[in-house]
This record gives sequence, C-alpha cells and structure tokens, in this order.
Amino acid sequence: MIGTEHEYSINNHDLKAMPVSDLIIKEISGKIQNEFSFGTVGISKELQKHVIEFKPISPSESISNLENQIFSGLKSFYERTNNQYKLLGLGMNPILNLSETSFWNHDEREVFDTYDRVFNLRQHGWMNIQALQVNIEYSTEEDLVKKHNKLRTLLPYLVAVTASSPIVEGKVTGYMDNRLLYYKQNQKEIPEICGNLIPEKLEKSSDYEKLLEKMYVELRKKDAEVLCEEWVNSRALIIRRERKCVEIKIMDEQESIYADMAVSAFINCLLRINGLKVAEDDETIIELTNIAIKSGTKKLKAELESLYKKAFSVATNEEKAYLIHIQNRIQNGNLSEVILKKYNSEKDISKILNEAEICLRENKTMF
Repeated sequence: MIGTEHEYSINNHDLKAMPVSDLIIKEISGKIQNEFSFGTVGISKELQKHVIEFKPISPSESISNLENQIFSGLKSFYERTNNQYKLLGLGMNPILNLSETSFWNHDEREVFDTYDRVFNLRQHGWMNIQALQVNIEYSTEEDLVKKHNKLRTLLPYLVAVTASSPIVEGKVTGYMDNRLLYYKQNQKEIPEICGNLIPEKLEKSSDYEKLLEKMYVELRKKDAEVLCEEWVNSRALIIRRERKCVEIKIMDEQESIYADMAVSAFINCLLRINGLKVAEDDETIIELTNIAIKSGTKKLKAELESLYKKAFSVATNEEKAYLIHIQNRIQNGNLSEVILKKYNSEKDISKILNEAEICLRENKTMF
C-alpha cells in the first residue's frame, strides 16, 4: 500500500501568495479545523497559511487510483471555491516574500509557538517549503528495517529527479533544490532533529526509538516538551508508527498530480529490486545528496539511467505509463532545470508560473 501527501501554495490570479488556508477550510467545511474529508481527498492545513495539503482519502496499491482520487478532489476544490484561487506545486513559491505569509494560529497554537520560540519560524526553511511526501506501508519490524535502509540509499536520486525550487524571492540562486538547502538549516539549534537530512542505517527497529529519544532530550532542555512526538523528526525519511508506514519527505512538490505519481511509481519499483548497486555509507549518501541539491540530474545521469532501467524491468504495465515521465526528467532535466531553461530564454517568471498553475489544474507536465 502507498499513500501520498501534496502541498500547494494558495495564490490570487496574479499568482501572489494568499495566507488564507483557514478561511478556505472554513468556507468549504463550515468551520476552522486542522483537516477534513472532502469527497475523494482529505484537505488539511499546513504550518504556513498560504499552503494547503491534499491527500487521498485512502491509500492504495494502485498508482492510478491515487492519481484519480487526488485529481478528482482538486477539481472539486476549484469548483467549490468558484475558481477564485490559483494553486501552485513546486518545492517553493519562487516569488514569495516572507512578509507576505504567516503561520497557523488556531488549534495546535502551542506547538507552532514553541517551534517559533526555539527555531524562529520566520525563514524560508519553515514558511516557504512544499514537499511531496510518499508513505510506504510496512508489514513487520523486519520489513520496516529493510525498507527504511533501502530507501535511505535512494534519497540522493529522488532529490535529483524531483528538485523544483531553483528560484527564491524572484532570484536564481545557482541551486536546483533550494527547499532542501533552507530546510536542512531550519532547526540548526538542535541538529539532532534534521542532521544532514539522511537518517542513520537501522540494525533493528528499536534503534529508531533511541534516535527519537536523543531529539527529545535536547527539546526538553529548551522547555519544548510539547514537540516530543514522532513527527518532530525532520530527516528526509522517517517512521510513522501510528500510520505503520515509512514516510519519504525529501522530494520537492512537482507541477502536477501525474508527475507526483510518476515519482511514487519509481519508488515502488525500486523497492522491489534486490542488490541495487548504490552507496550505503552515510558520508557518500550525504555527499551525493548535496550534489543533487546543487546540480540536479546533471552529475548523476549514469546512476539515474541505471536505476531507471532496473525500475522499468520490474514495473507493472500501470507503472510503466508513469515511469516514462521519470525517463524524460533524467534525459531532459528535472523541473528546476526546465524552469531555468525557460527563465534564461524568456526572463519572464510570471509566464512560467502561469504555465505551472495550468499544469496542476489540468494535470499536465512541464517540458
């Protein structure tokens, strides 16, 4: 079983961010609340009030089933709100100024106030990040360890194919994945929480609780007991025991549901393969991740092509229809690279954002 979570920025028709997630939730559900069911999807708030999350009402074995759930929910959202908002995928809103947004100030206020006191939420690493999260179910403790350890070795390659945040506050930075660049610094006051993004290899599942406890010890020192929950772990890959899944958090949000599902299919296929020839030591995985954050697919082409061929060899017919998109990204560049090609050619970021908005609305890809 697989589940996904999709984070989109809320914008007006000029694609200026609107911190109104609470008002939208009230408009649709009748009251301000953290999350609610809406047809085929669950809709929930995020820390930032200009971001809203969609997830399928139920996980599925079928990638196309997940795609249909989310896209149907997205279309219903546009209809219910009379098309007054434009939603954007991407790992960051590329023109957002931090003064234009704020954080959730309703239920769970104590949690966010504590985060703000300890880490200062008023930075891009908190207020301007949008991730695609993929949740992979595990069956036993042994299965959990196996999937966790395999997924951690794949993280650099997932960054390479999904980076979609090359522009911050309207400026090209020289990095393909600015979301991760900012994200891995957002809790530097307690480095145990995020570290270098990459989680440690597990020998047994109980090792994970020991890692969490190290974070909790440091949080208690700062009178932040309210944050001592499993969700506080901000590594690129975490375990959610309450959901019985491994949650992959390293991917930038993509331009459309189909593109998100292509990433999910890629992950699904790679998990089936035994004996992948990829680095397993922390130092190399961290180094490769940093290369992907900086350069995207460019310096990892050979490795990505090898992984793609192996993934395709074990893919179902359904998955092959999605893997074509991954092949295109490997050959022609990830979304950041595509955006930069367009920007360098046209110097018109508003045109690019309008194209990205249409991609999400119509479930198309950007090339």
